[in-house]
Amino acid sequence: MALIDRDNPQKLYVQLFEILKERIEAVEWAVGSQIPIEEELCKTYEVSKATVRLAVSELARQGYLSRQQGKGTFVCKRIIPEGLSMVTSFKELMLEAGVSFSTKVLAQTVIMPIDDLDIKLDITEDKHVIYIKRLRLIDNEPILLQETYMPHDICHLPLEEDLESNSLLEILEKKCGVKITSVQDYIGIAYLNEEEGRLLGLSEGSAALLLEQLFYSGKKRIKYTRSIKRPDRFRFFIEFERKQ
Repeated sequence: MALIDRDNPQKLYVQLFEILKERIEAVEWAVGSQIPIEEELCKTYEVSKATVRLAVSELARQGYLSRQQGKGTFVCKRIIPEGLSMVTSFKELMLEAGVSFSTKVLAQTVIMPIDDLDIKLDITEDKHVIYIKRLRLIDNEPILLQETYMPHDICHLPLEEDLESNSLLEILEKKCGVKITSVQDYIGIAYLNEEEGRLLGLSEGSAALLLEQLFYSGKKRIKYTRSIKRPDRFRFFIEFERKQ
């Protein structure tokens, strides 16, 4: 078992965080099991309660642990923290989180604008739209249902590429020469219909996280994405910097 290295200049709570994270990832503690209590961790690793609390808090923030008041701290299915100030793809987000992920493409076609798509994409009603529907999975468990719409005249390659293996964002930037410069995020709650519930493994009518995004290249609107996320697997965060 790894122990705290007192000669290491790294802060003790960071070392303890890494040790406990490795034990969780090695499934020494199964999902749903309770980790040792604070006093036991202090004794095992010869650190203060403050050090243990800092390490456990960071593990909870990163989605490894869940605290239940009056019961203890438990290993949970990995919650993915998603920063709303970042322009990143699902692939990049999962690689950063260090989880096993996959994608199932449910639709990859061309449609005419429906509802208010012409407004969202800033196009006329007679313009064709590329429609892509994907189910995202972690460890073969569905966590995210994503629908993407983009004007067909931006680039036709998303219709031809393998979107189960390749990132749409990478295709746009590397193959189509379309640089995403900014994103507008709109967060809400979605109540699942029968199909959405079936795909995500939740009951019809269940509440889920809804993230709607408008992607821009300069002032040009490139794509609109509607993502329905399991609320037990995602958490949004925003990081602000104070003006000096």
